[in-house]
Amino acid sequence: MNKVTVAEDIFWVGVVDWNIRDFHGYITSRGTTYNAYLILDQKTALVDTVKHNFAKELLRNVEDLADLDKIDYIIVNHVEMDHSSGLPRVMEKAKNATIIASEKGKEAIICHYGNNFNIQTVKTGDTLKLGDRTLTFVEAPMLHWPDSMMTYVTPEKILMPNDAFGQHLASSQRFDDEVDEHVLMEEAKKYYANILTPLGPLITRKIQEVVAMGVAPTIIAPSHGIVWRSNPSRIVNAYLQWSEGKSRRKVVIVYDTMWGSTDKMAHAIAEGATSQGAEVKILKLRATDLTEIVTQIHDSKAVIVGSPTLNNQMFPTLGSFLTYIAGLRPKGKVWSFFGSYGWGGGAVRGMTEMARKAGFEIHQPGIEVKYIPSSDDLQKCFELGKQIASEI
Repeated sequence: MNKVTVAEDIFWVGVVDWNIRDFHGYITSRGTTYNAYLILDQKTALVDTVKHNFAKELLRNVEDLADLDKIDYIIVNHVEMDHSSGLPRVMEKAKNATIIASEKGKEAIICHYGNNFNIQTVKTGDTLKLGDRTLTFVEAPMLHWPDSMMTYVTPEKILMPNDAFGQHLASSQRFDDEVDEHVLMEEAKKYYANILTPLGPLITRKIQEVVAMGVAPTIIAPSHGIVWRSNPSRIVNAYLQWSEGKSRRKVVIVYDTMWGSTDKMAHAIAEGATSQGAEVKILKLRATDLTEIVTQIHDSKAVIVGSPTLNNQMFPTLGSFLTYIAGLRPKGKVWSFFGSYGWGGGAVRGMTEMARKAGFEIHQPGIEVKYIPSSDDLQKCFELGKQIASEI
């Protein structure tokens, strides 16, 4: 491979997955990377591995820099299989290596791959001296698995936080100052919105804890996407802002339609909201993937959801969307619902009940019209959009 130097004797040895477009339901329109890092010192450490079908490429990258049988430690920051499923293949070659993981990480490794490895567990504040460099470990349970932890390399001050601060972005470049800044932050926001939204309070506390420990990284090297070397504080500050749930005067209208009635209603609501100067996004479910919709909702103050009635229920795409967004539990938003029906309603009632169970703040009442919306119906929709835009 072309040698990628993160710092002196610290190298990126990961792989780029150019073709992936679906990451367990997360749409990765720009691909991704599986990042791993090799530290050469008196002792040699490999930090994280890769997805199993890229293990051969990882091994080749490592072999270009070090003998595999001379690797002393393999740091497993997180056992989710996009990072660890290449571990058994790596251990076949790095027979003398000791695996370093959190206690929960050890349990997960054994559950996934058996009890045939030499595993040493660490907790927050534990250190591992490689020679001139020292690794300090910080447990980060539920960010976003129970086993998650971070590795901090000194004296270079490199934080390797696994899934924190990452993005799904395939690129031939490795560093933040080499790629389009807008694309980088767009993908970082999308990553946060779709994976880390429900963990906001934990993220705020963990960043505060890490700062209190004296961790002040000059480089942040996550497990997916680009390495932050020119301005790592930018992504930390973005996480602090996102974790606080800060939003702007923005209304997102999410809907689907069968014969166009709900579509007409959506556009009338949008006109009402824009008449009050609010920013509006109209997103039709079968034309927009859930990943993008959640990203748009992330910094909005109001979400208005519309569905036609099918068999006295909400349209199937709305059920999928509401299940997805309920799991992410976005805070500080006003919700409202609208829809159309033929001989019997039910969609608005079903959506409202689902949102209430999720703990969402619901604006009452919703609007439901029969067959094709009349001019009076569309005026009611306009007024709904106007009223919600005024409220926010």
